[in-house]
Formats: sequence, C-alpha cells, structure tokens
Amino acid sequence: MIYEVIVDLATNDLDRTFDYFGDDISLGSRVVVEFGRKKMVGFVIGEKETTQYPDKIKPIVKVLDTPIVSEMLELMHFMKKKYNLRFIDALRLFVPSKMRSDATCELQRVFITINNDIDVAASIEKLSARAEKQRETLEYLARGEGEYQSELSKKFGAGAVSALIEKGILKSEKVSVRRTPFSNFSCEDVLHKLTKDQLNAVKAVASGSGVFLLHGVTGSGKTEVYQTIIDKVLTENKTAIMLVPEISLTPQIFKLFRARFGEKIAILHSGLSEGERFDEWSRLYDGEAKIAIGARSAIFAPLKNVGLIIIDEEHDSSYISDSNPRYDTKVVAKFRAEFNNAPLLLGSATPEIESYMKASSGEYNLLTLPDRIAKFQQKDIEIVDMGSEFRNGNRNILSGALVDALRTIIDRGEQAILFLNRRGFSSFLMCKECGYIPKCDACDVNLTYHRAVARLKCHYCGKNYTVPNKCPKCGSEHIRFGRTGTEQVVNYIHELFPETKVLRMDVDTTSSKGAHFRILDDFGKGKAQILVGTQMIAKGHDFPNVTLVGILDVDFSLFLDDYRASERTFQLVTQVAGRAGRADKEGKVLLQTFVPTHYVFRLAKKYDYNGFFEKEINSRQVTKFPPFTTIVRILFTSENDELAFSETKKIYQILKEESVKNKDFVYINAMRSPVNKIKNKTRYQILLRVYPGNADSIIEHIYQLVATVTNEIQCFVEINPQSLN
Repeated sequence: MIYEVIVDLATNDLDRTFDYFGDDISLGSRVVVEFGRKKMVGFVIGEKETTQYPDKIKPIVKVLDTPIVSEMLELMHFMKKKYNLRFIDALRLFVPSKMRSDATCELQRVFITINNDIDVAASIEKLSARAEKQRETLEYLARGEGEYQSELSKKFGAGAVSALIEKGILKSEKVSVRRTPFSNFSCEDVLHKLTKDQLNAVKAVASGSGVFLLHGVTGSGKTEVYQTIIDKVLTENKTAIMLVPEISLTPQIFKLFRARFGEKIAILHSGLSEGERFDEWSRLYDGEAKIAIGARSAIFAPLKNVGLIIIDEEHDSSYISDSNPRYDTKVVAKFRAEFNNAPLLLGSATPEIESYMKASSGEYNLLTLPDRIAKFQQKDIEIVDMGSEFRNGNRNILSGALVDALRTIIDRGEQAILFLNRRGFSSFLMCKECGYIPKCDACDVNLTYHRAVARLKCHYCGKNYTVPNKCPKCGSEHIRFGRTGTEQVVNYIHELFPETKVLRMDVDTTSSKGAHFRILDDFGKGKAQILVGTQMIAKGHDFPNVTLVGILDVDFSLFLDDYRASERTFQLVTQVAGRAGRADKEGKVLLQTFVPTHYVFRLAKKYDYNGFFEKEINSRQVTKFPPFTTIVRILFTSENDELAFSETKKIYQILKEESVKNKDFVYINAMRSPVNKIKNKTRYQILLRVYPGNADSIIEHIYQLVATVTNEIQCFVEINPQSLN
C-alpha cells in the first residue's frame, strides 16, 4: 500500500504529501521516514494503491503510534482551507510538542524492589556492622512494595542503594510515571440546588443540538450549569471539552471540576511543562480522562465521542489565535460539535455582539440567567469623575471616594480588587479637563498617538493628524498621554496604607510557572487585603470576602482606535464589577473616568447589556463594521523593505482593480503597519472590508494571490483581526 505522508517541516515548499510504501498502517499514524539524507518524523494522512513515482519511493522506516484520529484529519483539511494553513501547522496543534521526535515521550523513573529470591533477614545479618545505611534501606523496603531510586537515595544515600544493587539484594527497573499538574489542589464539592432558570438551561442543552448562547449575569451560576450538563454527558458514556479564556482561570475551574469529577478531568494549557502536557494529553487519548479543561488549545483535545463543548466567557479575544497558526476557536469548536452531533454551549455575562445577534435572530438558541445566586443583587456602579477630581486639586491615581472605600474595607477586614486595563501597546491622547479624545473623521474610530513621529494616526485608513497643543474642544493645555501602571498603584497604596498587604497580578508577576495560582490562592486565603491587576483578574474569579472593586484608567480601552473599543470596555467593566459581593456580603464598585457621561459607562452602570447591544449594533450597521462586513488584513513582513513594499503594492493593485467591479468590496487600502518593524522585519498591510455574503469566495481568492508572493516575504491573511498593530 502507498501511504501519503506529511513530513514535520514547516515550509511552504514542502506543504504537500510524499509517497512511501508500507503494510497495514492506520491513517493518522506518526511514522519515521527517510527524507533526503535524514530520518524525519511524519504523519500518514492518506493511502492509495498506486504512485506516480514507483521506482523512487522508499519504505516507511518505523511506525511510532497513531495519535491523529479520523475526526482530527477531517479538522486538518477544514482548517487548511478555512485559514490557509499548511498541513503541518494544523497537525502540530493536535499533538504535544514532545511527540515531534521519535524519542521516548513518557517519563521513566527507576523503581527499586527486593529481589524475589532474597531472604531479607539473612541478608541483613550478612551486612557489615558499618553498613548501617544499607541495613536501614533494606528494612525500609521490607515494609513496603518498593520505592523510586531517587527517593531512596534522599533517605539513605545513593551509595547504600547502589551497593545493595551490586550485591544482587535489590533490583531496579524503569517504569513509566504520569506527571500530574496541580496535584496539591484540594476543594470540597458542594452541590447546589438549581434555580428554575438553571434547570431550563440544563434541560435545553442536554436534550438539544446546535449552538446555545447562555447569557447569564455575573454570579448567576453558569459554572453549576456547566457541571450539571457535563454530568449528564458522562452518564451517556460521552466526553466533554470545557474552555476558559485565561490560564489564570484554569486552576480555579480545574479545582472546582476535580472536586466534582475527580480523575476524569485533564488540564491542557501552555502553562504546563512539556512533560505534564504530554501526560495529560495521553490520559485523554487513552480514555483515562473524560473531560478536557483548558485555554484555547484544549479545543484540540484527543477525545473521542465528544458529547459537549463549552466555551466560557465566549466574548474573550484570547479565543482568536493572532499568530501562526491563525484560527478562531469558536469556529473550530463548531466544527467538532457538528462532527460529533454534540451541542456547543457559549457562556457569557457580556456576549460578543456577533454571537448575541445570531442568538436574537434564532441562528443560536438563547438561554438566560438574569439573576444572581448571591444574597445581594448587584448594586449600580458608582461613577467617579476624575476630571472633577483633577480640577479640585487631586492629582493622584486614586480618587478620594476610592481611598475612603479602601479604608472602610480594610477596617472591616474585607478585601478589594483594583483593576487596571492595560490591553494593547498604543498610547492615547485625552484632555483632562473635558475628556475630549481625537477621532478619525473618515472612520469614526479613535486616533492613536505615535510617540516616535509625534503624530496621531488611524489604524484603519492610515490617515495622519497633527497632535494639538491645546484641547480643540475646551482650550485646556492639560493633555494626557499614556497610561497608569500596576506598580504605580501598588506603591501609592503602600504610601496610604503601609500596614496593608497588597498583591499584584500582571505579566511581570506571573511569568514563572504556577505564579497565577499562587497569587490567586494567597488572595483567596486572605493573605492580602488588596489585589491589583490587569485583565487576568477581571473575570471568572470568585472570592467571597471581596466587597469592593475599583476600576482605574478604563478610558484607555474606550478610546483605542478599534471599532470594538466600546464593546470591549463594556465587557471589561461588567466582568470586573461582577467580582464584588458574590457571597453573603454586599458589594460596591467604583469606576474612575474622565468621561463620566459616555454612553458605555451610563449603560454599564446598570449592567444594561440589551441597551448596549441595541446601540452598538446600530452603530456597526451605519459604519459598515462587523458583523455587517468582514475585515481582512493581509500582512507582509520581510527584512527587505523594498521587496516587501513592491509585493504589497502588486497584490493591492490587483485587488483594487477587482474592487471597482465587485460591489461586495466596501473598503480597501494599503499602508505601512502601525508597528513598522518587529525583529528587524519591516511590515506592510492591505486592509479590506467586504460584505459577508461572498466573503468566503473573496478570501479564498486572496489566499490564491498570497500564494504567488515570493518566499522572501512572510505573508499572513487575518480575518477580523484582534489588533491592527
């Protein structure tokens, strides 16, 4: 039989199958083949009776295993067509990095036992009086069934263990060991009586198919709904995938689910070591674990007979992979759900605009949890006018109202979360007196300040504007650039409350393995009264003693040059506000802003998602932004600036000519990318907006054009990109 093999090399020239012959090899097998003068790992993705090169093909050297099931082969073909990926880009998503070589992936340790034919008492008598450690070792092993050599050596010394092995009294053998992440987790499972709304949601999903959107306010018990439905799925001998957006959320969710489902849970995310990830993947593949929990990559869990896929906080932008390989997790999840005839459940307190539009139109099934489970319902968010604070002489990071509120919770022994929005890298410009923000007159999005050239730029059309010395609206010279940092806030709190313990959670403090869990665990145990952090503390966490949430510097996200700026700000405010008052204590939320009358804050104040949706969807329709159009960005990067420019110009001219004849094109332009250079590679981009009806055919045509770009240029096509930087 002739087998079609994808060799594990990520180059465009090799993005095709190579023929090898062998016998009785399953599709999806991982094999070793001779490729040129080297032996390489590859994947069998097809088979046939004949080949065009009967005299040249070689035999498959070795079959390692079969990690790719038929469902994932179908998914590979789907993703290649949908996202213009290379075969190997998709295949690498399906297996742990440890499986990209033919080396042993399992962790093996040396296990020591007493030889079967040894008389222990007689052996101890024969030992020299000076061999005290050998005697202790032998007595210890006689009381049990064996021990790992490394542990024995710690207890009694490596020399004593080695000597007993040399004498033939002990024997050693290599055994495979599973690495277990977060093995020190402990949590008591608490069964809650479901509300009528929760029961309705469980019944609908458990007995239905298709896509469900669970719109539940923060603290409404979405997690309990997830667990109940998963429990029903397991009774049908099916499996489940549960996705969360942040690594920081995974330990907390994992803790709750392990308490309910025990060893049926496996965790998959980038924070695990390579070995841990391989072992958790293996537990899922072998059927030892039935539920995969993790961030975006867990959607590729090697589960068979999937009965449910859940995407919690479905609105979160982290579900979009914006680096190679590029893909949308929700699209992949929908494919897997349809392949298995399983329901896909999307959950959020602030659904993505596109998702809610589909639910409102009947394309998705809409389920609602309108009330909190906690004793107290959410109080309206208190808006603090920082412009007024500034005019009254307060130049500090925290408003007077927030300082007073912090003092109160400290005196009561309660806890507070202070949230800073630090999404993105671009700087903004704002008048401190009136809150004026410059906007592009062509795109109706906010302009970004580029310090290097001292200009304001629009990232959607490329227009440039002069930076004003005075506010065009009120004439004030108090123009603000940049943003506040978490470290600044922590230092200021220490000045105000030197005896109060403060934890900080951001990129800098969570770079080491397990740091997310340690910080959240310490805060949950009351080792600090105040937690200061960025987006990673904004959603999903449940701390019963948190009664105050302060939202700082939120204007930054509101005035990014992004058509989704209002949506993301509303989501952030609502999500982080939901961390307060989740148990039997009433919560309080203070939001600091220089633009207190903005409609986003007015609607977020009362958690009015429906009101926000109506206003936002109307604005998108008028301005022709998604979901009423599809944005396509073609990104060109190269160390050769002249070549990158010429290739960009070539593709742009072709598309520009086609746009004149094609009414599906709404907008097209070419420009330097806002971040002109990364790692010494210059960057250009073509931006398009097209009507969604024929977007797939236009994108497919763009993929064909991109294939003609010289290999000296890296070229990526992004659909509705999360950032235009």
